[in-house]
Amino acid sequence: MSYFEKLGLAEPILRALNTKGYTEPTPIQRESIPALLDGRDLLGIAQTGTGKTAAFSLPSLHRLAANPKGRIPAGCRMLILSPTRELAAQIAENMREYARFLDLSVQCIFGGVPARQQARKLVPGCDVLVATPGRLLDLIEQRALSLQHVEIFVLDEADQMMDLGFIKPLTRIANMLPQERQSLFFSATMPQTIADLGKRFIRNPVRVEVAPQSTTAERVDQFVTFIDQREKQALLTLTLRKGLTNGEIESALVFTRTKHGADRVVRHLVAAGINAAAIHGNKSQAQRTRALDGFRRGSIPVLVATDIAARGIDVPGVSAVFNFEIPNVSEQYVHRIGRTARAGRSGIAIAYVAPDEKPYIRDIEKLTGQRLTPANLPDDFVDQAKGLPAPARKGTGAERSDDDRSARFRKGSNAGRGGAGGNRRDRPAKANGAGGRDRKWRDAEGRSPDQGEYRSREDRDRRNRGGGHDSTGNGSGENFARPKNVSHKKGPVTKPVIEAKRTNDSKPAAKKPHRKGGRPQGAASGNRPVRRHQS
Repeated sequence: MSYFEKLGLAEPILRALNTKGYTEPTPIQRESIPALLDGRDLLGIAQTGTGKTAAFSLPSLHRLAANPKGRIPAGCRMLILSPTRELAAQIAENMREYARFLDLSVQCIFGGVPARQQARKLVPGCDVLVATPGRLLDLIEQRALSLQHVEIFVLDEADQMMDLGFIKPLTRIANMLPQERQSLFFSATMPQTIADLGKRFIRNPVRVEVAPQSTTAERVDQFVTFIDQREKQALLTLTLRKGLTNGEIESALVFTRTKHGADRVVRHLVAAGINAAAIHGNKSQAQRTRALDGFRRGSIPVLVATDIAARGIDVPGVSAVFNFEIPNVSEQYVHRIGRTARAGRSGIAIAYVAPDEKPYIRDIEKLTGQRLTPANLPDDFVDQAKGLPAPARKGTGAERSDDDRSARFRKGSNAGRGGAGGNRRDRPAKANGAGGRDRKWRDAEGRSPDQGEYRSREDRDRRNRGGGHDSTGNGSGENFARPKNVSHKKGPVTKPVIEAKRTNDSKPAAKKPHRKGGRPQGAASGNRPVRRHQS
């Protein structure tokens, strides 16, 4: 008899576990499941990859199945909050697998897809709802969802919720929940601020701490290379190309601090013949799903990600984690390298440290109590780096069309809502004078016209001739003043008044009617009418 059978879990759940090949619990499952079956609140401290999802899913599904109820329209019985889209989708997928032989409905809502489509799925109600905070509040405000009947509430990755600034949304959600409920609170780390947040959700909880919050994952060999910032890309490319070729690296996660940095790394890797993709908040949901699916299948061996996008992603085959840029929060380093060495496997973590990042490494070593092993540059690094091809120009070819399409239809990115797509409130304000023609230059990152890519041959030719786009949007690089009497309404347009150039000893020349296709009659070449510059 397996441990799960001894716990008395429902037979359909045991069947699902056998299908997945689960026979022995992880430490957090062994300590959490009995307390949760008794209906206790839980405060869990565990790193990613320790089996947290099963730890709260199995007993929760058992309790829901043991007390069947009819589904309430626009309601749910169990609510799970996740900080990111990818983690929410992953939790929902696992919940469906555990509940495959139960008559329980599992729904998942997050940003990046039409809210109306998700609202329709919630009309008949569901048993389990996995959500990001931003989209959850959106649907509640649209009266498409009610939390009045929640029996079990789970807050996952609480420390990441804090990092993303979800304190106020979480407080609003907490006030909407029934007082009588079971609450589960999970976090990879537990500083005092997280503990204070937990007091708002849980009462007299059972505390389960699987590993000390400052320790890194076991079976991870950690290395550090001190290198100039400008040489990081070449070293990463050479290391990945060699490792993927000789089989030392099966798949790798590369972490950057910024979204633009992730895209830049991908362009260099692709130019060197390495199939790579980026995942971050500026990517559409379809792009992120394609990248993550390709990474899981192995068709994309390298995934470049920001911390927010990759948090909680469970891909067992990750053999290497590269810290292309060192996080300025030491706990984030623990989260990053927790992506490798899962399911009993070993892995490596390599940190590229620029001179200005050395203080971060000292903080990381102080937090973890471990010294990172120095790794020197290859002897022929300079010669190999010179032979690397230059990346394609940003936004060319298929990459530009895909990203531009994402930018045009995303209508603004709201990173503070767990990746939720923006709405009218989220859209960036127009710049002064930004109007009809300027819209085609703006993208989701709010770039100015001078920073954008050319969108038409007319625009390119105008720029090549020296013509820019001034604040008036008239397409001329000389920044002329707009004539005051030019009408912007439909109908006849009054011709602008053109002043003749003043001379020191003469009055302004009298205005004369224009000849078709030429200068005013009687105007001398030395006294040619000119337009006046703005002061």
